[in-house]
Amino acid sequence: MTKDHLQPGFPVTRLRRMRRTPALREMLAETRLCVSQLIYPLFNVEGEGVKSEIPSMPGQYQLSTDNVLRECDELAELGIGSVLLFGIPAEKDEHGSGAFADDGIIQRSTREIKQRFPDICVVTDICLCEYTSHGHCGIIEDGGVGNDNTLELLTRTALSHAEAGADIVAPSDMMDGRVGAIRETLDSAGFEELPIMAYSAKYASAFYGPFREAAGSTPQFGDRKTYQMDPANSREAMREIALDIKEGADIIMVKPALSYLDIISQAKAEFNVPVAAYNVSGEYSMVKAAAANGWLDEKRVMMESLLSIRRAGADVIITYFAKDAARTLNR
Repeated sequence: MTKDHLQPGFPVTRLRRMRRTPALREMLAETRLCVSQLIYPLFNVEGEGVKSEIPSMPGQYQLSTDNVLRECDELAELGIGSVLLFGIPAEKDEHGSGAFADDGIIQRSTREIKQRFPDICVVTDICLCEYTSHGHCGIIEDGGVGNDNTLELLTRTALSHAEAGADIVAPSDMMDGRVGAIRETLDSAGFEELPIMAYSAKYASAFYGPFREAAGSTPQFGDRKTYQMDPANSREAMREIALDIKEGADIIMVKPALSYLDIISQAKAEFNVPVAAYNVSGEYSMVKAAAANGWLDEKRVMMESLLSIRRAGADVIITYFAKDAARTLNR
């Protein structure tokens, strides 16, 4: 080999030295994934003894509150300290009134979780899509989703969750001004200390399909492209995040995660706030399907994917892999 073909500094500099053993690789790893950084989503339905597997999401279930509590018990043993609750009511209407009912499914479950597991951080999804008969995230006006009139229902939902004992409220609707409206309502009601995790850069993604099956939230007409973000845009995401922070968001979220690692990275570099990322249903289901066919190693792909989200800059990861990842990390 001629000198021209050698790497600068070679043979004195050999980067492979630091990869030689598992102990060296672990000691020098630049990015760490910890169980405490994981949030586990749960689909909460009415009834008792319900544990119905979601066909497009193997290993994930629609759970009645008694089984949500059993999940919390398992999560506590694994060291997973946070859950994200999605409610699926028995009945739906045009205004999604089940979302802000005092005796709604999420309100009841939140109370029971906090009574039995006071140390678990309960994050509640603030949106109307699971509760509306039309499947959209707001009030229908003139054939589309109205923004300003939807804010009142979102603030009522957030306040009802706060009163039930939620530790964090997470508006996912993508209506303009909803973070500010929720912050004002919570503060006026004495919940100044309650954090808001805003779905700030939520894209109109094809990766949500399995979730919509699980939550029964597929729009009955049209789509959500008028209020969720265009996948082509990154500068707009920074504007959305900046507005949410100005309105009072304590944590901002990028959703989905894997196809938007660049957005996570930009957000982390530009804003001095905690960044969450949602490793969404489609990302989960693709890995599960490929693994079921023997096309890849599920555990390795799971851990590599989650580590890539952390490496991009996410402080918190919402993932359906949380339990499996925790078992791997706890070994």
